[in-house]
Amino acid sequence: MAVTLSSCLNPFAPELDENLSSNGSLISNQKTVDGVFNNFKYSYAFKDTTIFGKLLAKDYNFIYRDYDLSADIYWGRDEEMKVTDGLFKNSQKLDLIWNNIVSINEDSTNIIRSFNLTITFNPTDIIFVDGRVNLSLKKNGEGKWLINKWIDESNF
Repeated sequence: MAVTLSSCLNPFAPELDENLSSNGSLISNQKTVDGVFNNFKYSYAFKDTTIFGKLLAKDYNFIYRDYDLSADIYWGRDEEMKVTDGLFKNSQKLDLIWNNIVSINEDSTNIIRSFNLTITFNPTDIIFVDGRVNLSLKKNGEGKWLINKWIDESNF
């Protein structure tokens, strides 16, 4: 019994797809508001602090309510990058789902959007976070949208 293979393809070394255009890329150019949300989701799915950092303006601020202290807690871009890096390094998997836009102003500079985030630290330690982000956006000199302020309105 003879077996003849007319072509041999190694599934572990597939050919490079030369037809993948910038439209087919997983990463957006952030020239649209959707691009910001797509890159945000990508950065969480792949735990990519480089892409996440490109979302934040230099004068970025994060604000959340600490109900135990009855106070709003603020931090800037550097602290946000440290916190996000810690989350990315200490979790096994992050699943972010963007839901409906609850509110958006006419020039798209303020957006409130609901989300669901599942953080898997290990199979027995999974956290579900639901809520809304209240984002202030601005365009940089290249016409890319950046997050200037993030007010967290989640249940966490």
